[in-house]
Formats: sequence, structure tokens, C-alpha cells
Amino acid sequence: MAGPKMECVTLEVGEVAIALQSADAEYCAQVRGRYGDFVRDREHPSAQIKVECLPEAGFADDPDEDLLVDHQRSRWTLRRGDFHAEWDSATGVGSVRQVRSPYATDSLLRVLHSLILARQGGFLLHAASFVIGGNAYVFSGVSGSGKTTLSRLAPKDAVLLSDEVSYIRKVGSRYFAYGTPFTGELALNGENVCAPIRGVYLIFHGPSNVVAPLAVPASVTSLMRNVLFFAADETLVQSLFRSVCDFAMNVPVKRLEFVPDASVWEVIE
Repeated sequence: MAGPKMECVTLEVGEVAIALQSADAEYCAQVRGRYGDFVRDREHPSAQIKVECLPEAGFADDPDEDLLVDHQRSRWTLRRGDFHAEWDSATGVGSVRQVRSPYATDSLLRVLHSLILARQGGFLLHAASFVIGGNAYVFSGVSGSGKTTLSRLAPKDAVLLSDEVSYIRKVGSRYFAYGTPFTGELALNGENVCAPIRGVYLIFHGPSNVVAPLAVPASVTSLMRNVLFFAADETLVQSLFRSVCDFAMNVPVKRLEFVPDASVWEVIE
């Protein structure tokens, strides 16, 4: 007797495709609605994940369990209170048991992209980012530093890439920022486009709008604090550190103190 029909929804962020396969039609519809323009047909995804949705009640002993990322060679274990996943980075194949929740899927995707990017010279950064005049501008900071405020104050011709998690990778000799569906307070997907990065601003609230360039060592230290990476893997951490060092040597990084009004954009170059 044939089993339930499997559907496949492939999500592409930053030119990295992850295929989610499930027999749960409600889940697949939820994913298509949640990720919108990031749903793409791709023949050779970087990861293929079989998804099994389970009732939230009784799914985990501790539904508030913090994220755990561990591995033995190429086999990764990813778990949180709302999902338990296994993924083989050598084959790209894995599976996840989760509640039918966009938050569980979002968290899984962020971890997978961070692992894949670390091998490709890129990284995820806590940052809002926009495309203006064909260039990307990235504004990085911890929660409460002003990413959402800057997003709301952005010029009308600015294209939102993300208000929370910026996707950065090297293409040739240049670094590009890509749109992501990983949202913050605005709860708006970024546009699924990319642009070369003109500059990164480390943001802080202040009494006036002041921009000051940062030396490479200070840039690296500050950026590393805001990189999203979930695995205590020495090899990948070293690769990530080298990528951030190379990024800081090739892209201007500045400190930005700003007041919460549209005048801040007058000092952005």
C-alpha cells in the first residue's frame, strides 16, 4: 500500500537552496505562505530535509529547551524545544521532527545556512540591510541598538534586505548582501535580491549623528560579536573568523551613533 504523497518546497536564500519534503499538506502550505518569493524550484539543493510534523502537546519534555547544535564528523544534531533534526553535511540529507510552527522551521533554516555559509566564506550577521542606488548598506548591532528604527526611517527608494539577519557572502573578489526571510520586529520578508556591500555601520543610539571609521582589528572584534553561529566546532569557527577578517579588510566598517529621525541618512555614504 502506497504511503502518503510527499511534497517538496525548496527555499533559496543567498543562492543556497534547502529542500523541505513533507507529507503534511498543511505544513507545506504554511511554508509557501511564510516564505513567499524565497520559494524557488532548484534541481540540486544544498540540503534536503524530510519533515515530520507532530502535535505540540507532549512533543518535548521541555518546550523551552535552548538550541543545541552538536556533531560527530559530518553528522549534525540540531535540537530545540520545538524541533529535533539530524543532518549529514557530507550528503546534504537530513530529517526533522517538529511542531507545525514557522518558528521551528525558521530556526532550523538559520542553523543550516550558518553551517553551509561557514564553508563558503560567508556568514549571517545580526544586522538590518538595504539596497540604495545599486549598493547594499548594512547596519549591525545587538537587540535594542536601532535596527528596527533605521528600517522604519529608511528612504522611500531603499529596498529592504532584512531588518534582523543579513546574509553576507563573497562572490569573486567582492562581498554581497542578500535578502532574507529572517525577520525582526517589522515582520516583513526582505526582497530576494542582492547587491555589493558599500559599507557596514555598527550602530548605537546617541545625542547626534556621528560616523567614525574603525580599524580592521576593532572591526573584526565588533563583527564577531554580532555573527550568528550556533556550533562549537573549531574548524568552522576558524573558517568563520578568517572570513570576517577578510571581510573587514575589504569592506569599510564604521561606527554610527544616531538620533532616531530621518536625518541619520544624511551621514550615510
